[in-house]
Order: sequence, then C-alpha cells, then structure tokens
Amino acid sequence: MSPANEPRQSKAERTAAAREKAREIREVQLKKEKRNKLLIGWGIVVAVVAILAIVALVVTSSLRENAPIADEGPTPASGNIHGGVTLLAGTEVAKTDPAVVRISDLPPAPATPPAEVTAPSAAPEPGKPVKIVLYIDFICPACKNFEAQYKEPLAQLRNEGKVTVEYRPLGFLDSRSTTNYSSRAANAAACVVNESPEKYAEFVDALFEKQPAEGGPGLSDSELKKMAADLGAKPIDTCVDEKTFRPYVKHTTQEAQVTGITGTPSVFVEGKQWGKGESAQTPFEQFVQAAIDAKQ
Repeated sequence: MSPANEPRQSKAERTAAAREKAREIREVQLKKEKRNKLLIGWGIVVAVVAILAIVALVVTSSLRENAPIADEGPTPASGNIHGGVTLLAGTEVAKTDPAVVRISDLPPAPATPPAEVTAPSAAPEPGKPVKIVLYIDFICPACKNFEAQYKEPLAQLRNEGKVTVEYRPLGFLDSRSTTNYSSRAANAAACVVNESPEKYAEFVDALFEKQPAEGGPGLSDSELKKMAADLGAKPIDTCVDEKTFRPYVKHTTQEAQVTGITGTPSVFVEGKQWGKGESAQTPFEQFVQAAIDAKQ
C-alpha cells in the first residue's frame, strides 16, 4: 500500500504515537545518564584510590626518611671509629679494623666550649706523614670552597707522601635540607668506601661538585646511587636504602659536638686547629708546610 493510500491516523493515534516516541527518547536519555553517572562514579573511585596510593607512598617515604636512627652501628671498611676515611697517595685509603660505634660510649658534652679544641686521633704520629683531619658537611658551601681551593695542593702533597688527608663527614646541617641531606650524603660516602675504597676521593669530589642549595631536598637517594655507579663504584643501593652507616654518621656528628666542633669545615693539622687562635692569620698552605718542615 502506498503512503498516499495509507489510512490517515486519528488525532488520538497521533498523540499516542508522539507519546510513545517521547517515552523511547526519554528511556534512551535515562540510560545514557545512568551510564554517565556510573562512569563518573568509577572515575571518582579510581581517582580516590590513586590519591590514597600517592598519600600512602608519601607517608611511607616520610616515615622511612624520618625514622629514628639507631644509637649504634658498624663502621665501613676503611672507616675509623671517629668517622674518618684517610686518603693516602693516589686513590689509596688507609685500612682499618671492623668496629661498632655506640652513642653510649661518648662522654657528655662539656658545659662550656673548650678554649682549644682537640680532635680525637688527630695528633701527630712520629715517623709518619703530616696528618690533616677535615670535619666537613656535604651541603656546607664553605666546605665546597675549601675543597675547590685546596684539593689539588693536598693531592700533590699526598702523592709525595708528605701528608695524609682524613675526611670526617658530619650531619651538622641536616636542618638546612628537607630530607636530612647531610647525613644521607655522608652515609652514601661511607657506602662507597665500604664497597669501593678506591672511588672514595672521586665520590667526595662529585658530592661537592653537585652540591645542592640549602633549604631544598638535596640530591635524592636514587641520584646518590647513580652518582656512585657513574664513577664505576660497586652498587650501593642496598646500603643506601637500609641506611647502613647512618648510625656511624650520627656517632661522628655527636662526637664532634662533644669535642667542641661548632662548624664546618674544621681543619686540624698535626692536631692543631687551623684558622683559630694564633693560626687565624696564617694561610693554610703555609700552615701545612710549617708542619711538614717540622718533621724533616
């Protein structure tokens, strides 16, 4: 039957058909709205889960980062009980016996700072090269400047067998970063000397070359690990993650405070502190040379 011959719908039939069409459109719209609501709901759930996961990661990292450090722990290979690593000629470092350091073994801090600071085991040893002991902090700008100025002259004197240079990294300036960077960097350096002593001097140089600005997070643990790997050191990942030598750094820092060290760099040559008292006006290289001449 052609459209022209189709029976014409009555007004009631046309109204009913329009209502049915409207109902179908409404049903389609409701289904679409329901589907959209479900998608939005699941999207919110996924977003909340993601946010909770991020928060959990941040909290976990924060708790791990700020977890209390034990009061005792091992010394690294080639690290002495005073927190020092002694550089000899070339890339050689002095060997030490394994030991455990304990905060409880330290004496109480003096009521007043001593007039003359005597660093432990910094005194001269007969028949041996001049002993130079450096208390440093890896986020300390003055320490970086000292290294930049005197690293090469001291390396030459080391290679000539005239001096030894002992680094004692501290966590003095942990408050100058948001992640205890001073102690983390010192721990990483201890990890390097424990695994690859021949890379220690290079790693110290790299830490100063890439010294972060005060007030920020400092280099991340991942960056410290990569820095060691880039120098060819054996992996220090586990050592860094487990904070193996953080108790060692803690002990060194507290011993320095008990000793009377109040800032970095604090430099001792044959047990005498440079830059204090009578030596305040003496250039460092001249101060060192006088000690070398006294032994000849």
